[in-house]
Amino acid sequence: MRKKILLALAVLALGLQFVRPQKNISAAPPAKEDFLVAHPPPPELRHLIAVACYDCHSDNTRYPWYAEIQPVGWWLARHIDDGVTNLDLSRFGAYTEKRQGRKLDAMIDEITDRTMPLPSYTWIHHDARFSDAQVKQLTDWLQAERDKLPADE
Repeated sequence: MRKKILLALAVLALGLQFVRPQKNISAAPPAKEDFLVAHPPPPELRHLIAVACYDCHSDNTRYPWYAEIQPVGWWLARHIDDGVTNLDLSRFGAYTEKRQGRKLDAMIDEITDRTMPLPSYTWIHHDARFSDAQVKQLTDWLQAERDKLPADE
């Protein structure tokens, strides 16, 4: 009986590997609405934003090897969907100026508070960890971009 249960679980686990979520990868070049196009940062900040933010908040995710293992792939797909729903850097320039301002304010707060990038993300993606100096440099630049937009009233 125990062997049959283990065999059934193994077959189920194997079968799950064939049910995969759609990947968040776009072949199109960044459009003018893309955050890095609409608000071009200095090169060092461009790299930080791309590495720390774009996997979960854009149309182009860099998938790690373990994304091929289900149910981990499903969990990542849901996580990415939630991230893009909350902040879509691929379409940031299409937001109204008021919404862009609110999103920039939220980005500044979350980077300063170190709630973004998520600790679970930086645990595996060491290149997405910000030093104190990088946090200051990035939030100062984001604030300067925010100051170019009308005040949110």
